[in-house]
Amino acid sequence: MASAVTRVVHRCEDAQESQNLNLSNCQLMQVPDAVYHLMRHTELKTCDLSDNVITKIPPKFAVKFSSITDLNLSHNQMAKLPDEIADLGALERLDISHNTFISLPDCIFKISKLQQLNASNNHIIDFDVECMERAPSLETVDLSNNPLSPRCHDQCSAISRIRITLTPREKEDWEDLTV
Repeated sequence: MASAVTRVVHRCEDAQESQNLNLSNCQLMQVPDAVYHLMRHTELKTCDLSDNVITKIPPKFAVKFSSITDLNLSHNQMAKLPDEIADLGALERLDISHNTFISLPDCIFKISKLQQLNASNNHIIDFDVECMERAPSLETVDLSNNPLSPRCHDQCSAISRIRITLTPREKEDWEDLTV
């Protein structure tokens, strides 16, 4: 346990110089309060929290790290994000792949500068596709390897303004009307 704490502290110290906080592979269940304290005078540009066991990001995350442009939350246990994530006004790239999302939180689509969203390898069945279409800067969305509902899949396929990566949909037995 002590070594994991030491690792987090060292990585925070590195980030004070580089403005890139890498806390991947630190066995974190959440973002430790000490991180907010250590980073209080640093304007972070990127934050990598991948490969942990984080279940949620607190609302204060968006307040404390409001200038990050790149946030990697992949390979965690997250199923939701706080609405405050919409306040990440500089965020351009968000990776929430390999988590446990069953829907895409609408707050993601309110992030004003977000261009790239990776939500692959989750359990996403359905989400508000119209909300995604209204996202101001969104250019690419990866939704591959998600069990999207037929309706959601079709709605995503119909969008041309955003490049959306989808896994080809398996037709349900009842849809194969050639029998």
